[in-house]
Amino acid sequence: MPTYTPPTKDMNFLLHEVLQAQHADIPGYDDMTPDFTSAVLEEAGKLSRDVLAPLNSTGDQEGCVLENGIVRTPKGFKAAFDQMREGGWTGLDCDPKYGGQNMPYLLGTAVGELFVSANMAFNMYQGLTHGAYSAIHTHGTEAQKDTYLERMVACDWTGTMNLTEPHCGTDLGLMRTKAEPAGDGTYKITGTKIFISAGDHDLSDNVIHLVLARIAGAPAGVKGVSLFIVPKYQVNADGSVGNANNVSVGALEEKMGIHGNSTCVMNFDGAIGTLLGEEHKGMRAMFTMMNEARIGVGLQGYAQAEAAYQASREYAKDRLQGRAVTGVENPDGPADPLIVHPDIRRNLMDQKSFVEGARALTFWGANMIDQDHKSDDKDARALVTLLTPVIKGFLTDKGFEMCVQAQQIFGGHGYIEEHGMSQFVRDARITMIYEGANGVQALDLVGRKLAADGGKPIMAFFTMVKNFTKENEGNDALETGFLAPLKSASKDLQTAAMFFMENGMKNPNTALAGSYDFMHLFGHVALGLMWARMGLAANTALEQGAGDATFYKTKLATGRYYMARQLPATKMHLARILSGADTVMALNEEQF
Repeated sequence: MPTYTPPTKDMNFLLHEVLQAQHADIPGYDDMTPDFTSAVLEEAGKLSRDVLAPLNSTGDQEGCVLENGIVRTPKGFKAAFDQMREGGWTGLDCDPKYGGQNMPYLLGTAVGELFVSANMAFNMYQGLTHGAYSAIHTHGTEAQKDTYLERMVACDWTGTMNLTEPHCGTDLGLMRTKAEPAGDGTYKITGTKIFISAGDHDLSDNVIHLVLARIAGAPAGVKGVSLFIVPKYQVNADGSVGNANNVSVGALEEKMGIHGNSTCVMNFDGAIGTLLGEEHKGMRAMFTMMNEARIGVGLQGYAQAEAAYQASREYAKDRLQGRAVTGVENPDGPADPLIVHPDIRRNLMDQKSFVEGARALTFWGANMIDQDHKSDDKDARALVTLLTPVIKGFLTDKGFEMCVQAQQIFGGHGYIEEHGMSQFVRDARITMIYEGANGVQALDLVGRKLAADGGKPIMAFFTMVKNFTKENEGNDALETGFLAPLKSASKDLQTAAMFFMENGMKNPNTALAGSYDFMHLFGHVALGLMWARMGLAANTALEQGAGDATFYKTKLATGRYYMARQLPATKMHLARILSGADTVMALNEEQF
């Protein structure tokens, strides 16, 4: 089975040489010294490598079991969860008023990647709790915060989000779950929710469900949806766990992957809940959780690719197969290792250049979230809002693709379960679907985010790219390999955006037919910008004679590969966008 090596050196490069976190004018960032972040990442890496990663295949093989209405998690999960809780990892970036450590979201994101790469299904239990914590922290009353948050920060109680119903997924306006006022300030929640990750388990003393439901007489559609806190067990006045609420697990979903996470059908039969936020404003409160979750899912996409890349890289070095076309590389063996072959190198470079670029983009997004939350930076808020569907959609599409490419290096052995590559592919697949399927992310990007605030966020991104290229003109190390490709790709993105603005109002199908390609086009340009920034940081370090020269030379070579071999995909996506909607909409329903 695959092993896992935490990529902490690359993380610290991003934190300190690319983002220069310690010197950012953001409250709390002055504590982000190299010694401090290295210590945090080292400890999180040990937990990931030594405790979580060995349980990854166990969770996949055993899965969860529903016994007499109670969900049992795989062997070893409870002890590992206790160890994570005791180490304070579940409250790393949470409010210290409720027991959190108040570290930056950026550092929490880096730690989260380590946990996800090691064991994605396991990490979802505390990851979803963090999202529920954020929703209550932002929209809850003081009484609700006092009741739930300290226990959720510690993961003594865990959290979920309950949106989807059997007859409706993305179209939440169709939901039927109802909330009836009980006359004492509480509501009785009745309905069925499906696909509820971590819906029930044996890892915590209580499960705090956030449930979307409709109050009688509410407006139709999503404008009439409210959000409720519905605990598995009612909470007594002294904060202790009380009687069972009318919440039950109808079934465990049989899934393609993430077997170690309990994905449940949840039944609410007059369960007691309290309103979170305002009546009929449930989507506003839920999106606090979902927007955080979408960044987290984008992280899952590349974090699984990182783990798969590590396994395929080691296999390519060890597996003897054929001889190098330029001459024998392993004269003492019957064949040369796979890694001598150019197509294997291409495959590995695809994976490596994607993962490192995706990590940089996600860290940058987390950095902007800190700017927003800690400094009330509206420009950062607008830009990360624009980039959220790109991070979620592009990174999960490409992350899954890279897991498949990693599996391919194993050949037939990649298709055999004992080598563990199948799990990376199966686990990564869900990231393209949940928290809003990627087609919906593309529609959101083009239909809402692109024109937000008169297009100011996208124009700010273009200005950022333009300023970077202008500031670094004349830098021989960057000019040809980084700046020229970035300029060309950015021009493709601008052309696509202008095409939508000129044609989208006249024929909305023209924009929507090209939305998926636009999301990928944008994703490539965003990674191109990240690689240009990493190239600048690496080249600066080399010029100054600082650090590990091999590391920086490797970083430059990997970046040049992405710019030369991946970034030109922007032209393909632009050509598809400019072809319009006619070919997409050419067939009537009967012709399919």
